[in-house]
Amino acid sequence: MSEASKTPPRLILASSSPYRRELLARLHIPFDVVSPDIDETPHAGETPEATAVRLSIAKARAAAERLDCHASALVIGSDQVATFDGKQIGKPGTHENAVAQLRAMRGRCVEFHSALCLFDSRTGDVQSADIVTRVRFRRYSDAQIETYLRAETPYDCAGSAKAEGLGIALIEAIDSNDPTALIGLPLIALTGMLVNAGYPVLEAA
Repeated sequence: MSEASKTPPRLILASSSPYRRELLARLHIPFDVVSPDIDETPHAGETPEATAVRLSIAKARAAAERLDCHASALVIGSDQVATFDGKQIGKPGTHENAVAQLRAMRGRCVEFHSALCLFDSRTGDVQSADIVTRVRFRRYSDAQIETYLRAETPYDCAGSAKAEGLGIALIEAIDSNDPTALIGLPLIALTGMLVNAGYPVLEAA
């Protein structure tokens, strides 16, 4: 086997999220970032799981299309959808929306669907998964909501829940089989997908 054939494919993270970049860096493997440009609006009647998985695949494919047509790459797409009382909860965007979200969720359980896709540009193969995290929030006060929002400004986080920061103080319990899923990129599932695709994860560390 030639040295060229042993060279692993380029790894691309299809995301503009700094949280996902920080998570992927934990694996100590080289990667580039390509920001996908897609419409993230849920489809009518679409389940939270279906929305998250569809968007993760769409992000990976959109980023792959921006690469050189001869590029050999594995493209990682990820999307997170929160659901509460049967409704999808998006990123708040504003302080007022974040206050409303956190007031509604206190003392309640929220499900976060963290979908993941690994698209292989060499073969067109797609691996995808949806990792569910159930989060129970404490019965915090309005004053505590304001303190948290002033400290973290989590307006780009689904459900206003920045669990990797001060948001953890709002949480009573987390139930998930992947502790990184809630932050936005399920590394346990991703590592398995990379191994399935023949990418030398630990060997590249």
